[in-house]
Amino acid sequence: MAKTAVADIIVPTEFEKYAIERTAELSAFGQSGIVESAPEFDDLAMGGGREVKMPFWKDLSAQRQILSDSGTLNVNKIAAEQDIARIHNDAQVWSVNHLAKVISGDDPMQAIVDLVAGYWARTDEGLIISALKGVFASASMANNLLNIASEDIAGQSDITRLNGATFVDATQKLGDRGDRLSAIAIHSATEAALRKLDLIDFIPDSEGKTQIRIFQGRRVIVDDNLPVRAGTTDGFVYTSFLFGPGAFGRGVSPLDGTPLQGGFGTEGVEMARVPLDSDTVLINRRRYILHPRGVKFTSAAVVGDSPTNAELENGANWTRVYENKNVRIVAIQHN
Repeated sequence: MAKTAVADIIVPTEFEKYAIERTAELSAFGQSGIVESAPEFDDLAMGGGREVKMPFWKDLSAQRQILSDSGTLNVNKIAAEQDIARIHNDAQVWSVNHLAKVISGDDPMQAIVDLVAGYWARTDEGLIISALKGVFASASMANNLLNIASEDIAGQSDITRLNGATFVDATQKLGDRGDRLSAIAIHSATEAALRKLDLIDFIPDSEGKTQIRIFQGRRVIVDDNLPVRAGTTDGFVYTSFLFGPGAFGRGVSPLDGTPLQGGFGTEGVEMARVPLDSDTVLINRRRYILHPRGVKFTSAAVVGDSPTNAELENGANWTRVYENKNVRIVAIQHN
């Protein structure tokens, strides 16, 4: 009697391609345009090493000079700078026991296949939030931060909370480029407060299947993993983030698809069997870039080959290199 084998469920090269594409599709940050999958980032991720350097020319800023028949012109130069992104190398392992399948009457390995892209999308969103924490812990990003929060309940008012007026103040952090901000990420408590003020609109998506939240003309992402802390005295301080399109660049390197010697699968997706335990093991590895454009990662306090989320949250690892207006992120600390 023929039976369904793991190889019938998972073709490693197809599984890896599926996971990469579906992860991008399922990410709320990707759907809103905050994360842009860029071919140049794909190329960089395919290279070796732990980080990639992206040099650029800084804008010209020389003062106006007046021509004169008795004077000479001052000579200016163009300055160079570089953005630096860290390459992330992740892996996750899932194991399925024989009894789990025969007792449940279902196939847990097939469930893993169905759920893996959603898992990686949540992992990526956690990485983005950790990076945001670190970026705004850097003194170099002070001009992109609006702090209006009160550290105690008694001091809270409309001017310390996120609303239409304070939102405008936040967009003004980018001056004449504030209209480029197209999305905002907020905690569910903040979203609930805005709904009570009737400031959240709902519009159907392009297929009419789901409702998209809109605040001040910007798409809303609700995520309870965003920073929230207790006030110095009492109450809570929330951090919300405004983004322009492509604030984060994403690049993915498909791993070597050559079949592994002595095993089943590839470097990206490997299958293993532990026969004495009746376990089947699935290993999914990734190599990718997920980087806030214009804020270089200096690796000042990184121990391993890839930064942990805690290391991403360390402001010592980040330095702004773009002009403030060209960094497509603004943070608001509010009640």
